[in-house]
Amino acid sequence: MTFDLLTLLALGLVGVVAGFVDAIAGGGGLIAVPALLTAGLPPVAAFATNKMQSAVGTAIAAATYWQRGFVDLRVIGPAVIAMLVGSFAGALVVKQIDTTVLSYVVPVALICIAIYFTLAPRLTDADSHARLDFAIFVPVMGLVIGFYDGVLGPGTGSFLTLGFIALFGLGVTRAAANTKFLNLASNVGALALFIPSGDVVWPIAVAMAIGQLVGGYLGALTGIRFGARLIKPLVVVISIALAVRLLVFR
Repeated sequence: MTFDLLTLLALGLVGVVAGFVDAIAGGGGLIAVPALLTAGLPPVAAFATNKMQSAVGTAIAAATYWQRGFVDLRVIGPAVIAMLVGSFAGALVVKQIDTTVLSYVVPVALICIAIYFTLAPRLTDADSHARLDFAIFVPVMGLVIGFYDGVLGPGTGSFLTLGFIALFGLGVTRAAANTKFLNLASNVGALALFIPSGDVVWPIAVAMAIGQLVGGYLGALTGIRFGARLIKPLVVVISIALAVRLLVFR
């Protein structure tokens, strides 16, 4: 499968936009996957290639948040491992289970997230009281949502961000920052299957990854700069857009 330079340049620009959005609120796949399908990639190749290019943008965004002090790697480390394991397990069993029910349940959950972020009055960058112990239950969250990401995927970033805020009391920007590390682990877990299977289309993955480097870095800086004022409404928009895509475009 070969692609002309113009197509690669266009997909590289898509990578910039997807990486920018993903670094702030997640949901970059909502932009990247349709572009990959439009370019002529089969669904499995589009999904695998998206995971590869997204991993690059997520990594640069995560590193940027960490360098600015929004993430403690010693604390989040066990959850990262749990997320990787969950994602790998989900990718292993995806062909053996019926995901029809999930395809209806997930849009409802995403709409509930959008309502929560819209109506919750105290969503700021200040940390609040944690309802669950971070060290014990964040790895549990990572394992469960990682498994979901390996099986289906849409809304993973929104679910994680909500969990960090509602269950563990993180401010919005810190929640987005920690979400990036778990998202990265989930991508790596899925790629552990996709790369050996030869599903990644490397010319496109490289072109979009270059764009993701730019978009992920700029998106992380923008999220840090504007904090909850930007992240909160963008999570609402992304959650609703993902719900509509799942319900209407099957």
